[in-house]
This record gives sequence, structure tokens and C-alpha cells, in this order.
Amino acid sequence: QWEKALEPFAELQHRGLKPTIITYTALISACQKAGQWEKALELFDELQQRGLEPEIITYSALISACQKAGQWEKALELFDELRHRRLEPDIITYNTLISACEK
Repeated sequence: QWEKALEPFAELQHRGLKPTIITYTALISACQKAGQWEKALELFDELQQRGLEPEIITYSALISACQKAGQWEKALELFDELRHRRLEPDIITYNTLISACEK
């Protein structure tokens, strides 16, 4: 049912509202829960193209999506990227990254 999360996203844009980083993080989280890591990455790229800055929770959700899909190399790449942006990883980020590397 992860596609259902995209419906209100499309509607808010249709109404002329601009999605925020919170909107995108919620969508990425929905994709993560459904195992849709590629769609999560697509949304991540889109939010950056809109000029939004990802937060640590955004990265954690994205790393978790990669972890669930066995994409440990991509998870490590994202972790390096967040540190390059000078974001401070939290315990959730570290735990998710560790889980990604154990598969």
C-alpha cells in the first residue's frame, strides 16, 4: 500500500502546495517499510532537485530502505554523504548502517 502514500503527495502538489523535507521524509519512510528502496532514492534525488536539504532522519530512512534491500554498498555511500554534509549521525543511523553491513 506504499503507493497510497503517493496519492496525497500528488494532491498537495496539484493544489499548489510545496512539499517540505518532512513530506519527503515521510514518503521515503513509507517506501522503506514497503521495500521500495529504488523509489526512496528517486524521492531523495527529487527533494534535492527542489532545493530541500535532507536531514539526518531523511538519511536514516533512506539507509534503512537500502538495508532492507541488501544494498549495503549504497547504505555506506549515503552514510559518507551525510557526514560530508556535516550532519551528525544519531544512534538510529549507526544501528541501521551496522544492520546493512551484516547482511
